[in-house]
Amino acid sequence: MNLSEGERKALLEIVRSTIEGKLQAGGELCETPGDSRIPSVLQEKRGVFVTLKKRGQLRGCIGYIQPFRPLEQAVREMALAAAFQDPRFSPLSRDELGEISVEISVLSPLKRIERPEEIEVGKHGLYIVLGNRSGLLLPQVATEYGWDALTFLEETCYKAGLPNDAWQDERAAIYAFSAEIIEEPGGMAGPD
Repeated sequence: MNLSEGERKALLEIVRSTIEGKLQAGGELCETPGDSRIPSVLQEKRGVFVTLKKRGQLRGCIGYIQPFRPLEQAVREMALAAAFQDPRFSPLSRDELGEISVEISVLSPLKRIERPEEIEVGKHGLYIVLGNRSGLLLPQVATEYGWDALTFLEETCYKAGLPNDAWQDERAAIYAFSAEIIEEPGGMAGPD
């Protein structure tokens, strides 16, 4: 997608203002009105994940694989979901804001792959579907853990609750995608 620096900054500001707005509203979900100044590229429908980290450790991560909503709207929704609805964590508190950093992954369309050799570690994320199970790992996960393509496939199967070799099942559908990663250095409180 190649977002400009201004567009990247706007998305990070959307995440911050959406989370802060909900916390300031006392837990009530407040509607954020549309902003006519939002660049048209942010109105394109894209898959997106919002990841929150606290002191470098995962604190919440939720997203859309498919492009159901305009990017700007999807980022708002996933910011709230990552902060308050990730079942692995308790809802984010106001006290944690200064310790949270934001990462947004804007996804490319999914591309079906047939062989591990098609996976480019560091570029591709993976999504596997087999029966009623599915699992997704973002591109940066394989890099962070130093995985090769085969390990990445196995870990994606594990994430889906499948045996590690489930990717070899002829019924399995494996997809690769790339992501434009937008990171916020430091915490949400910003510089003093």
